Amino acid sequence: MTAPVFVVDDLGRIGPELVLDGPEGRHAVSVKRLRPGEDVVLTDGRGRWTQGVVKAAEGKDRLVVMDLETVREEPAPSPRITVVQALPKGDRGELAVETMTEVGVDAIVPWAASRCITQWKGERGLKALGKWRATAREAGKQSRRVRFPEVADAATTKQVARLLAEADFAAVLHESGEEPLATAELPAEGEIVLVVGPEGGVSPEELALFAQAGARPYVLGPTVLRTSTAGVAATALLLGRTGRWS
Repeated sequence: MTAPVFVVDDLGRIGPELVLDGPEGRHAVSVKRLRPGEDVVLTDGRGRWTQGVVKAAEGKDRLVVMDLETVREEPAPSPRITVVQALPKGDRGELAVETMTEVGVDAIVPWAASRCITQWKGERGLKALGKWRATAREAGKQSRRVRFPEVADAATTKQVARLLAEADFAAVLHESGEEPLATAELPAEGEIVLVVGPEGGVSPEELALFAQAGARPYVLGPTVLRTSTAGVAATALLLGRTGRWS
């Protein structure tokens, strides 16, 4: 995708022209400052998309798009890459979601690991989850994706173990690993699930439970990465090794 991307929730109802208004229209007109004749991509964020041409920019928040093409659907990528991300402190969670989305991760599962300082509870947890999802949506648009990553509800350790047990390849980034992720045998299709622990590390009890689920520990490299950057580096490595970047 080379044209700027905007979200339209229901592409099934569009005609030969479409008026983009509200927050999306405001971003197109007042931030992007799009003008007649420029190309735009409209997507539902779930793989369906179409391309059109700006007909007019009206006021501060209305963009009229014409010459809309037939709605297309981008195939779901394979193998699918899910990162289980332990909850970081402060705004590092949104940073991790943003950069993993830009790189190309397919799903993100927030994980309340035992050594996480940050805990999502009640309204605070719902607000934090909403920020992660909004970040994934905006980063998906910025990186010009038409299939945004799914950000799941926060998972417990037992729920993460069940997710790992169902994966075609399951890994935990941990210093106890004897094999680099760069040399691991990866599936050509199916589901890859990668666990990124908190700053305090994955506990021995969690490692044991994940091992029972079939997840082996792997090292990423010779340096120690923060939890907010480890998932980005690992996703990029996996995308390259699986051929999705070729």
